[in-house]
Amino acid sequence: PILYSYFRSSCSWRVRIALALKGISYDLVPVNLIKDGGQQFSAEFKALNPMQQVPALKIDGITLSQSLAIINYLEETRPNPRLLPQDPKKRAQARMIADHIASGIQPLQNLSVLKQMGEKKTEWAQNCIASGFQALEQILQHTAGRYCVGDEVSMADLCLVPQVANAERFKVDMGPYPTISRINKALLELEAFKISHPSRQPDTPAELRA
Repeated sequence: PILYSYFRSSCSWRVRIALALKGISYDLVPVNLIKDGGQQFSAEFKALNPMQQVPALKIDGITLSQSLAIINYLEETRPNPRLLPQDPKKRAQARMIADHIASGIQPLQNLSVLKQMGEKKTEWAQNCIASGFQALEQILQHTAGRYCVGDEVSMADLCLVPQVANAERFKVDMGPYPTISRINKALLELEAFKISHPSRQPDTPAELRA
């Protein structure tokens, strides 16, 4: 497999965690979203992913984009360890939380949106994340065990950790979100989350390396 990724992309990070948890080795091709006006806009990358976004994963003779679609494919083709609970209700909750982050928070504070916000970009990002986290904190009080849904790592957790990192980057006050903070801390102790961390990627700038 070949993963086209950017060290700081939260969507790429989700997929790196999934690959690490499932023990899938891959080659990483960095796509710098800032350099050269954004390498994702090159004709070469557009041919690979017409949406001009990372991640993209070449695997099993196909090229997939969209992090949750990639994670679902990995889950269906390489089911161990599982990233969706067996119980249908818990499975739905894991998908709901993943969607809450991947559709309801992350796109609103994405690089392409922030560019359009000009000087207000930090305030905008903080507001988008805070309103999403207020809802998420409430949801997690009903679904969480050690992790987002019970005591098993699920797709929901793969979305949570990168989103908390974004929140910290934009200096969002995490005080009102004790459940989110507790789960995030527990997840960051797991090896798959450590090795996929933005501070430990081949394309991480020297000053941001762990």
